[in-house]
Amino acid sequence: MIRCIAVDDETPALDILEDNISRVPFLQLVKKCKNAYQAMEALQQERIDLLFLDIEMPGVSGLRLLKEMEEKPMVIFITAYRKYAADGYDLDVLDYLVKPVSFERFQRAANKALEYHELRQKEKDAVFPGYIFIQSEHRLTKVFVHEILYIEGLGNYIKLYLMGSPRPILSKLSMKAIGEKLPAGKHSRVHKSFIVMMDKISSVRNDSIMIGETEIPLSRFYRDEFFKLIHNA
Repeated sequence: MIRCIAVDDETPALDILEDNISRVPFLQLVKKCKNAYQAMEALQQERIDLLFLDIEMPGVSGLRLLKEMEEKPMVIFITAYRKYAADGYDLDVLDYLVKPVSFERFQRAANKALEYHELRQKEKDAVFPGYIFIQSEHRLTKVFVHEILYIEGLGNYIKLYLMGSPRPILSKLSMKAIGEKLPAGKHSRVHKSFIVMMDKISSVRNDSIMIGETEIPLSRFYRDEFFKLIHNA
């Protein structure tokens, strides 16, 4: 599943984007944004794989937004102007769509994003060492991924609950940041405050997940993506 946001200052254009995204099975729309500031907020709070981005917007343009981003997701420009195509090439955008965009053209761009996403994930999995380092109590602690049960978010901090450990590891990290450290497909955000490791799940109910004797809430917002992971396991 590719998590994406749509950014356009025009409501009709956003609605068309939302409809097109809903018709592509491997795309999940996380948020619609009417300006670059909303997009930056979403990028800071959530794991975003793909950005559908308009260029000419009031305030901060799509080009400026992209240039100022330190870590960039995949980007597909959707604009009414052809004159920025060279800029898109220089910024390594995945595709450049000129409005009005037919669904067939949109789908080709989405398929390109899927191919690139899968290739990048294979490369990441090939070099993933099986452990991560977490800053905790003024030192870096080595944590083996297979020992993580679940993660709880507490504002700007997280707690990592590990197999056989009497107490969790506390670290000043966001849920987005810890999610990016973990291998894709092995974990799932199931609530704004919880990430679970898929192989540690004992059972699932409509609105909760059991990991051993611990019950984790499953929120409606993350429910669809979680069950897609379950069914693809």
